Amino acid sequence: MSKQSKRREALVYHAKPTPGKIKVVPTKKHGSQRDLSLAYSPGVAEPCLEIAKDVENVYKYTTKGNLVAVISNGTAVLGLGNIGPEASKPVMEGKGLLFKIFADIDVFDIEVDTENVEEFVQTVKMIAPTFGGINLEDIKAPEAFEIERRLKEELNIPLMHDDQHGTAIISAAALLNALELANKKIEEVRLVVSGAGAAAISCTRLYQAFGVKRENVVMTDSKGVIRQDRDNLSAEKAEFATHLNLHTLEDAFKDADVFVGLSTSNIVTPDMLLSMAANPIVFAMANPDPEIDYQLAIDTREDIIMATGRSDHPNQVNNVLGFPYIFRGALDVRATKINEEMKMAAVRALAKLAKETVPEQVNIAYGETRLTFGRDYIIPKPFDPRLIAAVPPEVAKAAIKSGVAKHIIEDWGKYEEELLERLGSDHKIVRLLLNRAKTNPKRIVFAEADQLDVLKAAQIVHEEGIAFPILLGREDVILQLKAEIEFDADVPIIDPKSDSETERKNRYAAVYWQKNKRKGVTKYSAEKIMRERNYFAAMMVNEGDADALISGYSRSYPSVFKPMMELIGMAKNATRIATTNLLLTQRGPMFFSDTAINIDPSAKDLATIAQMTAKTVKLFGMEPVIAMVSYANFGSSTNERSSKVGQAVKYLHEHHPDMIVDGELQTDFALNSKMLQDIFPFSKLAGKRVNTIIFPNLDAANITYKILKELNQTESIGPIMMGMNKPVHILQLDASVDEIVSMTAIAVIDAQQKEKWV
Repeated sequence: MSKQSKRREALVYHAKPTPGKIKVVPTKKHGSQRDLSLAYSPGVAEPCLEIAKDVENVYKYTTKGNLVAVISNGTAVLGLGNIGPEASKPVMEGKGLLFKIFADIDVFDIEVDTENVEEFVQTVKMIAPTFGGINLEDIKAPEAFEIERRLKEELNIPLMHDDQHGTAIISAAALLNALELANKKIEEVRLVVSGAGAAAISCTRLYQAFGVKRENVVMTDSKGVIRQDRDNLSAEKAEFATHLNLHTLEDAFKDADVFVGLSTSNIVTPDMLLSMAANPIVFAMANPDPEIDYQLAIDTREDIIMATGRSDHPNQVNNVLGFPYIFRGALDVRATKINEEMKMAAVRALAKLAKETVPEQVNIAYGETRLTFGRDYIIPKPFDPRLIAAVPPEVAKAAIKSGVAKHIIEDWGKYEEELLERLGSDHKIVRLLLNRAKTNPKRIVFAEADQLDVLKAAQIVHEEGIAFPILLGREDVILQLKAEIEFDADVPIIDPKSDSETERKNRYAAVYWQKNKRKGVTKYSAEKIMRERNYFAAMMVNEGDADALISGYSRSYPSVFKPMMELIGMAKNATRIATTNLLLTQRGPMFFSDTAINIDPSAKDLATIAQMTAKTVKLFGMEPVIAMVSYANFGSSTNERSSKVGQAVKYLHEHHPDMIVDGELQTDFALNSKMLQDIFPFSKLAGKRVNTIIFPNLDAANITYKILKELNQTESIGPIMMGMNKPVHILQLDASVDEIVSMTAIAVIDAQQKEKWV
């Protein structure tokens, strides 16, 4: 992807369809005059009076307890420097997005137009009553140190400068685990720190809190080793000035146990690594390019334990592992500050989590057979769903124990359940899906690549490393569209109707004719049908010229399904072909089956569809909890349309007792676990959260998922084909670019799985 293309894509992302990345939405009913009279005048006076009586009631009646301000003056934005408050706003909105999707914390971003410390401090103090917490962001040093110190002293809500402490917390967790693997004691190791900014200072201070000795620390900046005989040192640099006779970074490396890089790229050489002590620990965290290339480092020393800030290498030091969960815990106990005890609790929680058995969902997302604690896994992965239940409780307990909590949690089990509930409405499963596809990309035929949205999706999957696209369609149209969207990558373009494809068409036609010549197919008709793109694409997959295909964007489902059945057919171990749709609902990911193929399945068919869907759900790293729905509950109707669902459930209970499935059930009972528990406590679904629904017929499934999709703007991925012999997937008519990208990832994962079965 060209630099210009990346720039354009980034600008469009932030500008369309609505400028920015976050918005405010109502949380209360507001449809009637009565609602409005409660929301505002006169009803709003009552909570105002209660808060006036006791200011702590603000947490009871307003959003303060779940609202964080992300505040910056734009003086140290990413690697862009001092670009001003307005230019920093996209970054602050992005930070707000991360708070929301990882910990369900609401954010107002605030950009302050001053570089004066006193003005900044007074501004934050004056707006602080609005918020439950303050996240300082992108403020240059040394002012950042003074601003944070002042505000921590003068405010009574949790505050943290993430640039300082986020990296410190995550890297400290990694350091504790790396030292354990290297069999080294923290109080004995020699530590070299490259960089002397806010992050480097905070990291080193936190490492000292865990036992690193001050005399064993050597810090460097752009002028070399920070020595006690250097002039004009800031107070922060002077704190770590050494008396040792060392002058350069190369000098500092000799016999060092740990290197922490928070500076600039490519300043560490292989010779410097070789001069370190045995089992060296190297955290090269400059982004996007580390102080030494990861591959070069591990090729230089077999005994190295390496971490970077990059997601494409093991042991990514990513601040998103920390700040959302630290604030979550702090907010939930109404902490008056984020103190050292809370930060250290977060460190220990992260270090501990890396040693626990990794859920299959995470293994799947990262393409690992089994992630286990070791040199390539010393800190949890950012997509690990356990983080929200692992870190906030420890932070909250530390706040309570250290005396800064104003609310005491009594039932920690219930609190952890509440934390897990917060994960329900986000799009983590899509990120997991795309990440898993990237671990082993496959060749995907886009049968309608001369459609603009399909080509845009192909561009994204190519540039993101999700798949290797093969573009089918009119070459002149595809080239014109590629130029329009600046898709300049050299990817295969195939026009089945062109003369250049005659040899391949004839080869495919000969194979097709041999299989179908006793079914009325002539050699001429076989050659003619291979000019049709879906037949041609299916033959590419059959003949091993591609791994999977995507089609259906501009053609009806039946017209695309027909050639797939003719050429690809059903898998040997399958008895049905069916589809499921993944809907990303407010209650979490939900699978609906069958949404596209089986019009009126029998009881036996429904049981088979349930089994197939369960396998698909497991591919996404989820445990299927299946409701088989009808208009009746557990035999309340004897009509065959309802009773066939009960028969399917009976079969599954008898022959697959390990499946969590029940019915027949009305949909409201299936989705309302309390109502189900109260009325039908005997159900296998009682007390469980249903994530899969099997509908009694195509009408019900198709209508329901499309109503949800359109009325609630619910994202739908599918229909996902189940039971096919090869990885072929048919899009919804006029699918969005995002839906096509997601379906491509599913096609890649399908190909990955089928490759294992060969």
